[in-house]
This record gives sequence, structure tokens and C-alpha cells, in this order.
Amino acid sequence: MASDFRWKCVLLLLCTYLLCILATDQNKPKKKKDIRDYNDADMARLLEQWEEDDDIEEGDLPEHKRSPPPIDFAKVDPSKPEELLKMSKKGKTLMVFATVSGDPTEKETEEITGLWQGSLFNANYDIQRFVVGSNRAIFMLRDGSLAWEVKDFLVGQQRCADVTVEGQVFPGAAAKKQDDGEHKQQSEGNAKKKSKRKTESKKPDLEGNSASHLKHEL
Repeated sequence: MASDFRWKCVLLLLCTYLLCILATDQNKPKKKKDIRDYNDADMARLLEQWEEDDDIEEGDLPEHKRSPPPIDFAKVDPSKPEELLKMSKKGKTLMVFATVSGDPTEKETEEITGLWQGSLFNANYDIQRFVVGSNRAIFMLRDGSLAWEVKDFLVGQQRCADVTVEGQVFPGAAAKKQDDGEHKQQSEGNAKKKSKRKTESKKPDLEGNSASHLKHEL
């Protein structure tokens, strides 16, 4: 009997020891994964957790997650579709493309468009600029509704060939100047042709007069 009791006590102590070990393992914090070992799925889960845990303000959300501003169609003039475009782009990033005239180098384009950006910045436009070619630059606006005001400024610059907003191309001052020069040259050419024709029509018909004179003498 004493032996059986002794064995029961040993088994009870062993079971108690095992239960204590299991409880300790469950209470241990899980080892966190090193952020350097995170893959795309881990980063996506982490971002979702942050968004769930924190109340993110509307302005801090990524642009594609922001709710679009309401459009008051009562204030939209149907005869001016540009006004509707402006309202639909409010608060959204928009790019304006500008071309510099005169076959410039990339350095010249950098200098010229830099002056344009400086003027816009002084007029309180939040705008970024990227030169993307020897004669082309992108002006990026955080508030797309201002793109058409920027376009109006750019097309008035002497070295601006054209400006593109939302796929629509607007001729700049340089293009208008070139068109005026070509039109003037064409007008001068037409005027010269008319003058030449008029001069030729006024030339005396010497052969006809000679034949008439001989006939009269006979």
C-alpha cells in the first residue's frame, strides 16, 4: 500500500510539472519577425493593422482612398466643360506637360522651365517640375483644379511651344508667333504674285502695235 501511494504521488507531481511547463510556454511572447525579413504580404498586413489601429485623417490617406469632393452641378455652366473638369480634379494630383520652343538643349530647358516654376511658386502655386527631354518638362500639381490656371500662365511665355492638359494640346506664345510669321510670309508672297501679274498685264503689246502699223501703211 505504501508503495502504491508513493507511485501515485510521483505521477501527480510529474503531471503538475508538465502542466506548469505548458502554461509557461503559452505565456511566453512570440518572437517577432525581423522587419528586414518582411515580404510584400507582411508589409501589406502591417499597413492594414496600422490603418485599423489608428484614426487616419482624410488628408493623410493615399489619394486613391480619399473620398472625392462633392460636385455642385448647380454651379457648373454646361457651355463650359472645362469648369466641370476643374471641379472633378480638385484635390487630385495632375500633371501638365510643357514644350519649349527653339530646339533647346536639356540644360536650356532646365533653366527656362525653372524660371517658369519660380514665377508660379511666387504666385503661391504648390508645383513640382521634372524635365523629361531636351525640350519637354512636366509640372505636377497636388490640386489638379489649378492646372488650367497654370496652363494659362505657361502658354503666355515667349518660349512656350505648347501645353498639354488632360490630353488636350494648347498652343503657346512661340507657336502663335511662328504661325503669325508664316501667315505674314504667305501674305507677302501672294502680294508679290499679284503685283507681278499686274505689271505683266500693263506691258505694251509691241508686236501687236507693229503689225497694226504696217497694215495701216499698206
